[in-house]
Amino acid sequence: MFRFNHLVVLSSLCIIIVSLCLFPYPTAAKLQRNYYANTCPDVENIVKEAVRQKFQQTFVTVPATIRLFFHDCFVQGCDASVIIASTANNNAEKDNSDNLSLAGDGFDTVIKAKAAVDAVPTCKNKVSCADILAMATRDVIQLSGGPSYAVELGRLDGLSSTAASVNGKLPSPTFNLDQLTSLFAANGLSQKDMIALSAAHTVGFSHCSRFANRIYNFSPQNPVDPTLNKTYAAQLQSDCPKDVDPRIAINMDPNTAQIFDNMYFKNLVQGMGLFTSDQVLFTDSRSRPFVNRWARNSTAFQQVFVNAITRLGRVGVKTGTNGNIRRDCTAFN
Repeated sequence: MFRFNHLVVLSSLCIIIVSLCLFPYPTAAKLQRNYYANTCPDVENIVKEAVRQKFQQTFVTVPATIRLFFHDCFVQGCDASVIIASTANNNAEKDNSDNLSLAGDGFDTVIKAKAAVDAVPTCKNKVSCADILAMATRDVIQLSGGPSYAVELGRLDGLSSTAASVNGKLPSPTFNLDQLTSLFAANGLSQKDMIALSAAHTVGFSHCSRFANRIYNFSPQNPVDPTLNKTYAAQLQSDCPKDVDPRIAINMDPNTAQIFDNMYFKNLVQGMGLFTSDQVLFTDSRSRPFVNRWARNSTAFQQVFVNAITRLGRVGVKTGTNGNIRRDCTAFN
């Protein structure tokens, strides 16, 4: 009997150790819809109105907020650590070179929504910046024509933010399918999730330097990436000449840049993915079936996207003593 119990304990420990290795972030067991029902019951409407006002000022609010959410979740989990400002004693996540291109409108969206929430006396200092970012992401997707969905809430804000922690955590525009799949798997997300989430590029924009290699010096034999649609490549060269101002950015979707739709996949089928990491989803036979399916069926795409972004929102959630609710999203309490 003792030996049996001993084996059970050992087996349990093995399972725990394997789980920690595969999914190093804490689970999201405490996330739930209507988390603030008793403390700030109208929080979703408050955030939605603040986001709507920001959206009316500039469409950049949409891609900036979505990208901020992604960059936050993939580095130390969805804990708003990417919003922390650097100080004399700490170089924060947002100042890592991979985050310098994050548009200020994303940060401003969260800060304004936080101010709107805290302006309600019963809600003041009750709602985390991490949850506000998750809600704002849902809201900008809906405002730009994408699906609405229920957001799981209950995240706390992270207690650390360092530029060094970003290294190796975010996808490069030159990644192949294996590299993309591996990076997402490290966050508990499947290849299917990765392909669905990549479609957020349908409302994205990029600086020319991020894809210049594809239109000018792809290889000695092919200066232009042969997987690029020729007409599209010529347009990119026109929009991004070799001496282009480094501040210039172009839409990642040349057709419906301000609509969150399945055009991203239709573009890939036509050889019009802006990054290598976009186009590879079609050129690699392992991922191509998803691209073809979602290019044909917008409803199917929306369903898998909602599932994928919900799972993304569970990555590395802070609870208990691992986090708190920041009074100011840009600074630790």
